[in-house]
Amino acid sequence: MTGRVHSFESFGTVDGPGIRTVVFLQGCPMRCKYCHNPDTWHPSGGQARTAEDVAREVLKYKSYFADRGGVTVSGGEPLLQLDFVLELFALLKAKGVNTCLDTSGICYSAGDARYERLAALTDLVLLDIKHIDDGAHRLLTGQSNQNPLTFARFLDQKGVKMWVRHVLVPGITDDDGALHELRAFLDTLSNVERVEVLPYHTMGVPKYKKLGIAFPLEGVQPPAKERVENAKRILRAGWQREEI
Repeated sequence: MTGRVHSFESFGTVDGPGIRTVVFLQGCPMRCKYCHNPDTWHPSGGQARTAEDVAREVLKYKSYFADRGGVTVSGGEPLLQLDFVLELFALLKAKGVNTCLDTSGICYSAGDARYERLAALTDLVLLDIKHIDDGAHRLLTGQSNQNPLTFARFLDQKGVKMWVRHVLVPGITDDDGALHELRAFLDTLSNVERVEVLPYHTMGVPKYKKLGIAFPLEGVQPPAKERVENAKRILRAGWQREEI
């Protein structure tokens, strides 16, 4: 099985527990206005690598994983290459490596039996919920949020541990009403271990300039600290599970 790989990060510490090797796959069907990796969008970019080759690259660092680390497959959108992810995770699970998937869930299809296997091979999902309102989600990403929310419910049904991530963008994703609605949705799930509020940043702007693409949020500044803390209070109010 061959996949398109954008890049590797050998000692990741923010994409799942412990020290992790992060594999960034190529291709994404969404065009999030705040995306800081536009170079991962096109599915034909990156480098062709076999699952065996990528597994060998990950296993070079296995001694650093200890009892909490492992591999995180990110993107782009990794589920755009679902078969590749399944083969890679199967190879790594056979070697005792903890598997984590960083995804928006946008590619999920309830009738696709491959997701049953994915649930069995995945120890943790980092689910990026872009916006709880479908209309606002479409404006922000170009896609409906129905697949991501249905994917969250599927993971809950399968008992797959999940960390929810929400990027806070002033004037777009920081509305208190929407944050309360997102919190209400999370309260319907039993598998959410953490809720992460990620402040919007502009570090990806140079990539847009290099690619000759207009940055959609030109002039939008990162959120003030008090707005970040406000979002954390709302999304974690009364939260009994682990927080960061």
